[in-house]
Amino acid sequence: MGRLTALAGGVGAARFLDGFIRVTDPSSITVIVNIGDDDEIYGLYISPDIDTIIYTLAGIADDVRGWGIRGDTFNCLEMLSRYGVETWFRIGDRDAATHIFRTMLLRRGLKLQEVTDIIRRRLNIKVRVIPVTNDRVETMVLTDRGLMSFQDYFVKRGFQDEVRGIIYRGVDKAEPAEGVIEAIMNTDGVIICPSNPIVSIGTIISIKGVREALRETKAKIIGISPIIGGATVKGPADKMLKGLGLEPSAYSVAELYRDFLDIFVIDEVDVGLKDKIEKLGIKVYVTNTLMKSIEDRVRIAREVLNLIFNNINVK
Repeated sequence: MGRLTALAGGVGAARFLDGFIRVTDPSSITVIVNIGDDDEIYGLYISPDIDTIIYTLAGIADDVRGWGIRGDTFNCLEMLSRYGVETWFRIGDRDAATHIFRTMLLRRGLKLQEVTDIIRRRLNIKVRVIPVTNDRVETMVLTDRGLMSFQDYFVKRGFQDEVRGIIYRGVDKAEPAEGVIEAIMNTDGVIICPSNPIVSIGTIISIKGVREALRETKAKIIGISPIIGGATVKGPADKMLKGLGLEPSAYSVAELYRDFLDIFVIDEVDVGLKDKIEKLGIKVYVTNTLMKSIEDRVRIAREVLNLIFNNINVK
C-alpha cells in the first residue's frame, strides 16, 4: 500500500480517519488539519480540530459528546465559575492538560507543527498530523449580529445566527507548514474528509499553495460529502452553505471542490444528485456514508481505499 494524505477538520473527519487506520498502515498516512478554529481561551491556546483528531486516533475521544476526552471531569471549570469566569467553552480537566502543555511549548518558541508532533507521539499515534500552517489564521463569521470568532458563533451562540460571510483573517500572510505541499504532491491518494467545506476544508485550501497543489498533484483525489440528504450529521455546514446563498447539498460541496476533485463519495439518499455532480466533471461513488459504528467507519474507509488503489469502476 502506498502513501496517503488527508485534509481534515472536526468530528466527521476524525471518525473516518479512525476507520482508515484500521484498514491501512497508519505510518503511511499524513493528515493536514484545519487551524482556523483555534482560539485563546482561559489563557490557553486551543486547537479544537487537531485535538479531536488526535484524541480519536489515540482512542480516548468522547464519542458521545463529539469533543474532549472520554470520562473527563470538569472540576477546574467549576472552580473558575465560582470565581466569576464565563465557562461556556467546556474544557475537561484532562483536556486542559493538553492545552496547558501546548501553550507552554508555544511560549518556549516551538512552532504549532512541532508541538502537535510531540503531542501525537506522546499519545502513541503513528499517523503524521500536521497543522496546515504555523501562522495564525482566524476563521471569522460575519452574521446578522456582526462579525464574531468561530468559537463565539459555534459554541457560545450555538450557531443560531444567520451567516452572511466568512473571513479567513491572516490568510494572506500565512505560509503552509513544512511538509504540507509535499504531502499533497508526493502521495498516491488525497482524501478530502467529510468536514465542513467552508470553515474546515475551506480554511485549509485557502492557505497559499494548497489549492494549487491539489490541482497539480498526480494523486487521485477523493472527497466524502459531509452533507447527507441536505443536512449535516453534526455542526453548522448546512446552515453556513444556506447563509452563503448555496443549496445545502452534496452538489454544492462538489461544486466547491470541482477544480481538483476526481471522485466524490455521496450517500445513498443523495443518489438523485449523481448525474448533476458528474456534469461538473467529477465521478461519483454512492454508498452509505453515515458512520454510526466502528464497522461503518471501517467499511467506508475500505471503500475509499479501493477507489484509490484498485481502479474500481465508478458507476
